[in-house]
Amino acid sequence: MKKFLLIVVSFLSIAFTQAQTLESESHSTTGYIRNDGTIENSSHSTVGYIRDDGTIENSSHSTIGYIRDDGTIENSSHSTVGYVRNDGTVENSSHSTIGYIRDDGTVENSSHSTIGYAKGIKKEWAAVAYFFFHFN
Repeated sequence: MKKFLLIVVSFLSIAFTQAQTLESESHSTTGYIRNDGTIENSSHSTVGYIRDDGTIENSSHSTIGYIRDDGTIENSSHSTVGYVRNDGTVENSSHSTIGYIRDDGTVENSSHSTIGYAKGIKKEWAAVAYFFFHFN
């Protein structure tokens, strides 16, 4: 019974630390977002974090922005730099559309050209990765 519990705990630990892959338009891996919000480049070096409260940090844990509950993206001074709408539309601070995050994880620019894939990643997190950390 102890071995069974150890196996189950080990499996669950691995499952909960797995990362979702960020891909380019040609499906090459450009980075990862772990379930805990850690953002990594393609070499698995940490480039940032998205905290549960929406705080966005760089690799040194300095706050560089915020994701608000309404999808507003702010910089560290709380100035709005963009918006992620419920339908996945990504806008800049002037409300001009700069891209789209589709329900299937496809990431498109404002011309609807595919620039990447972020399957299984929250739309707000994908928008931050592609349009603010530039994983495309």
